[in-house]
Amino acid sequence: MTPPATARIALNRPLRRLFDYTIPDRLNLQPGQRVKVPFGRQTLTGLVVETGVEPPTGITLKPVSGVQEEWPALPENTLRLLSWASDYYQHPLGECLFTALPPALRRGRPAHEKADEHWHRQKTDITLAANAHKLKALLEAITEKPGISSSDLVQQGFTRAQLRNLEGKGLIAAGEAPKTSTTVSPQGLPAPRLSDAQREAASKLPEQTGQFSASLLYGITGSGKTELYLHYLKEHLQSDEQALVLVPEINLTPQTLARFRRYFGDRIVVWHSALNDGQRLRTWLKIRNGEPVILIGTRSAVLLPFTNLRCIVVDEEHDSSYKQGEGFRYSGRDVAVYRAHLNQCPVILGSATPSLESWHNARQGKYQLIALEERANNAQPPELTLLDIRSRPLEAGLARPALNAISDTLARGEQALVFVNRRGYSPVMMCFDCGHLEECPHCDTRLTYHRRDRAMRCHHCDHQQAATSACPKCQSENYKPVGQGTERTEDTLAETFPETPVVRVDRDSTQRKGSIQGILDKVNSGKPCILVGTQMLAKGHDFPKVTLVVVVNADGGLFSVDFRAPEQMIQTLLQVSGRAGRGDKPGKVLIQTCHSDHPLLNALCRGDYPTIADQLMAERESGQLPPFRAMAVLRAEADTMQASLQLLDTIKPMAQTPGVEVWGPLPAVIARKANRHRAQLILCSNHRKQLNRQLTYLCHHLDQSKLPGGTRWMVDVDPQETG
Repeated sequence: MTPPATARIALNRPLRRLFDYTIPDRLNLQPGQRVKVPFGRQTLTGLVVETGVEPPTGITLKPVSGVQEEWPALPENTLRLLSWASDYYQHPLGECLFTALPPALRRGRPAHEKADEHWHRQKTDITLAANAHKLKALLEAITEKPGISSSDLVQQGFTRAQLRNLEGKGLIAAGEAPKTSTTVSPQGLPAPRLSDAQREAASKLPEQTGQFSASLLYGITGSGKTELYLHYLKEHLQSDEQALVLVPEINLTPQTLARFRRYFGDRIVVWHSALNDGQRLRTWLKIRNGEPVILIGTRSAVLLPFTNLRCIVVDEEHDSSYKQGEGFRYSGRDVAVYRAHLNQCPVILGSATPSLESWHNARQGKYQLIALEERANNAQPPELTLLDIRSRPLEAGLARPALNAISDTLARGEQALVFVNRRGYSPVMMCFDCGHLEECPHCDTRLTYHRRDRAMRCHHCDHQQAATSACPKCQSENYKPVGQGTERTEDTLAETFPETPVVRVDRDSTQRKGSIQGILDKVNSGKPCILVGTQMLAKGHDFPKVTLVVVVNADGGLFSVDFRAPEQMIQTLLQVSGRAGRGDKPGKVLIQTCHSDHPLLNALCRGDYPTIADQLMAERESGQLPPFRAMAVLRAEADTMQASLQLLDTIKPMAQTPGVEVWGPLPAVIARKANRHRAQLILCSNHRKQLNRQLTYLCHHLDQSKLPGGTRWMVDVDPQETG
């Protein structure tokens, strides 16, 4: 008797294996299709990886229960991409594949949208309670825009329960969608006009969208890289084709989104973690169905099932946000390059401070290097000056010359930006009598004082406790904040300049939906103000009225144990410096430092990033570090440090083979995090394939091993941090 046809299925489980099921005669399965399968006592959603599999002997397989759709959720190209990523990043294939599905489809929901309701005002003789502010606002929104959809209202912050409340009172009713105007083109404006320098750079971008090419667009801050992306897509993307634009953090760059919508209208769709399940499903279906969208999204957008992708743009390609920090630890930038190769389309990597990996690829001729070294609209690059703060009195970290420069800037009716790379009021609370420092009870790190909430918080495990005015150890009243964070700098500036608005931009001030847009509106009004913020301010914002940037402390990356720290420090400083002088007035940058004679900081002041990058590359080459060698980190964590080190000690002899060098095991820089003790092995090799084979062997061995309870391990290929 002929054995039944067999399919190999991937499940959304952290298991490095696939599962075989028989295919009932009534079903015709394809790779990438969603199916229902029995798994133990459960029925799970699975993805078909392969059909026509040779069934195992001596085992009775369970049959597939049914299909979710008659078509594959993941087309062939997406399956190949994720299979490659699973192998390269040493992560279970099932979890990789399910990353390409929106949450609703991972849970087994049907792959179609619910019909969107459109609302109209009905009765006008019913009044709402005086305190029903949200319902009144909802009713006003519907009155002002008859036929507005439920999804649009939810995006504005209203809920479906509130809609049902008004419907139940007879104040609104679902009806027809409004007729769309034919006077506005969904394509938006024609291609933007380019300067001479931009036109020269544009002429070097690939002419064909039907073949693979990788271009590194090195454009100084304010040179108009976004205009170049817009122009390229307008000129080369056909009306029936798809494009992908990756950005580090889309909720922080509404300006970029607004500019793309002006030029491409309805073709622009977005993808990021702040969208609700319905919004993500709607966008996913547009992409999978081949609609000619231009998707602007964060790193996970590169994994989505495009069917007609003809161009990829990776903006701020150097940004560490493109590397996933947990679970499936992939690099959105590197996957984008491989995806362009699979799709035979161009990929454009843009940055004012390219990563050394991309710079190395350009120097090796793997990427075409395109330079754009003139600012748009005849604006001049800012003047960078080191301000030595040794032996100077500081006010919340700011030296008197910096405060005087801020005062002069405001007096001219301009805006200033103060960069502080620490959230909170103070990075530590210390008793000046007994020396006690308040530490996190769960991590090997100190708690940050947040004065607004009178709270002490750990920025690693989110532990929080109430702040006290007396020392917890000796009860002394001489218990004070030490160092400065954004809150403290904000307070000092507000006291020093009481007539000027001080706007803080960090994770704490932008948590609420729409808060970043409100902040940007305030700054873009053009009135004098002082911006205070963290790295969030360095990411692609355009503030034409900002003419002064003050960097409170530039020394953090000079003496770090992480070999990437100098590169990241220079990138951050150049990016935040680039916020100054983007309009018609010249910009100035004051960089406070205790090491004004340091050669790296002096090179920074000359603003010549290519020279700095080449210098850092020479140091990496002499130390045989990435990008000149492939690197991976094998991390272990357990209830005790002894258990973590013991696991890695056992693994180390297996990892040491000819061609693979192993360092460690050593405790991580933050050795205890959330009560888990962390250690690591670092593996290096001149041959990436050899390192990959060794990692595959180690992962297989660890999978088969019975580990002590509470012990976990993970692999990080091309790590962004080695601490």
